[in-house]
Amino acid sequence: MRFGAIRVFSKGPSLGTFSKTSASLRYSSQSYSTRFCFTTSTGVKMASTSAPAAAGGGEGVQQIDSYKLQHQQQKQQTGKRPFQNGQGGGGKGGRGGKFKKKGKKAKPPAEGGHDEVLRLDIEALMAKSRNEAAEGAEGEEAAAEEENLPEQGSEVLVEVVALSSTGDGLAKMKGSDRIYVVPFAVPGDMVTVKAYRHEETHTVADFISVVDPSPLRDDSRIQCKYFSKCSGCQFQMLDYAEQLRIKRETVVKAYKNFSQLTPELVPEILDTIGSPLQYNYRTKLTPHFDGPWNNPRRGPKKHLESCPPIGFTPKSARKVMDIEDCPIATPAVRKGLTAERERMKTEFSKYSNGATILLRESTIRVPAGGEAPSDIPSDAVVVRTPGYTDYKTHITDNNATSTEYVDDFIFTNPAGSFFQNNNSILSPFTQYVRDHILPPANKEGIKYLIDAYSGSGLFTITQSALFPGGSIGIDIAEGSIAYARKNAKLNNLDEGQCKFIAADAPELFKSVEGYNPDETVVVLDPPRKGCDASFLSQLLRFGPRRVVYVSCNVHTQARDVGVLVRGEVEGVVDNTEETDGTERKKTRYEIESLRGFDFFPQTAHVEGVAVLNRVEER
Repeated sequence: MRFGAIRVFSKGPSLGTFSKTSASLRYSSQSYSTRFCFTTSTGVKMASTSAPAAAGGGEGVQQIDSYKLQHQQQKQQTGKRPFQNGQGGGGKGGRGGKFKKKGKKAKPPAEGGHDEVLRLDIEALMAKSRNEAAEGAEGEEAAAEEENLPEQGSEVLVEVVALSSTGDGLAKMKGSDRIYVVPFAVPGDMVTVKAYRHEETHTVADFISVVDPSPLRDDSRIQCKYFSKCSGCQFQMLDYAEQLRIKRETVVKAYKNFSQLTPELVPEILDTIGSPLQYNYRTKLTPHFDGPWNNPRRGPKKHLESCPPIGFTPKSARKVMDIEDCPIATPAVRKGLTAERERMKTEFSKYSNGATILLRESTIRVPAGGEAPSDIPSDAVVVRTPGYTDYKTHITDNNATSTEYVDDFIFTNPAGSFFQNNNSILSPFTQYVRDHILPPANKEGIKYLIDAYSGSGLFTITQSALFPGGSIGIDIAEGSIAYARKNAKLNNLDEGQCKFIAADAPELFKSVEGYNPDETVVVLDPPRKGCDASFLSQLLRFGPRRVVYVSCNVHTQARDVGVLVRGEVEGVVDNTEETDGTERKKTRYEIESLRGFDFFPQTAHVEGVAVLNRVEER
């Protein structure tokens, strides 16, 4: 537990040690025995107390007050707050974290987010270590060991034994079960790391260098000079086939950890489909820069006095890292980055605050034999095919219109809005959905497509030819729907073939009362947080014949697919009778297939496609 800057651990026999058993502090008339860890300018000091837990005073409370006083004295002396869970001192950009005020509750980790995924991977590795230790002890109960932890900022040698779905390596020191979370490392690597924060279950560390490389590592594959500093990529040292294998395993673990389904209900995860381009694929970048430090909130503000670093936040600090080039971006976007950096050399003094720079690729397509428009920028990237010539440029205005092609389909969007950032994979991706959106048997029985979370119409438009009854897309963003309607017209689709409505996803089912569920497919492509309980409940009540769930977060996808397979939404009370009083059939789904798509090579990210069929039972 935490009390201001104080952390409570279970009592151990000596100073400077950490017990693997979790702390327990009882608020009652009984005695408690604890060890208080507080921060000084020289390091972590430990002190044991034994006092009654009576409210309103006692030796234990006085001891806490003395630690608070020492913390305040240190802050007055150094002008700096102590590092969280570690050493004292640390200026702007340090790795120690912010001091938390007494009584302020930390936000719970986002469900299916980075912290929760990392926690589950750490717990799985700890459980594996305990099982191996128990087998080695031949059934005898092993006593909780205590070990010295490295001081914050010290360098230690660790071996990476596993890889988290976050892309971080999970490592151990020789002779220790303590887990170190290490970026830019893969199983089999022996690496030097710098410990900077001790958590109850693990230590977070910075990557320093490789001492003995894993057989999986080949640093000659790395194409970016900022790799292992910039936080954008994690896997450039790996063969691409190995990256795809790792991403398949990410999907496997997602359904193991989040679906709450028994193994027999989850089919074998299919191989991850790779990107045609492993570099030069990102059609959007958003580099940024910091403004003048310590600008006043009110009154005149200082302007930048020199050109600031322009780039991205590194893995091990808060200050922006200056980045001249990004090899995973398309050539047009890379040219845009160069141009914006040159512009800032003469315009930096206009800025009193930091800012984000938009770089979005846009395409002008000219049929073969046609004449190119006269206003095409001189630095446009030219791509020629037998049927057409594409002129690829970059846009920096968030409100300007960008144009993108997926096969022969055309899509326009505000440059600052969301659209898939890897154009090279969109053709095989939409073709895969097209090949699996209809059931293998009785395809002729499907007439309608409902595209929930449709955005500017990627699936509604590219799949519309398969549905004689028409396709309908819904999105909460009215701006996206306006562009979706525009895109339908650009692709010569009338409203009978393809229409869009602006509303929250749960309102969708009020608009499709004429659709027969037996003749309907629903495509889901929600944001990273997944679908909410209300939407899933209404989807189950509507009960479409088939569901194709596309997701940029396979962990929340696994959670939602588990709900559909069980046919029950926790916390939502649903009427089990039809309006005529007859018993309503329970609707649930079975998984036909699960597969990942690699939209972002060189990173740990993987997208998922789940195909489900309705199962009816009383």
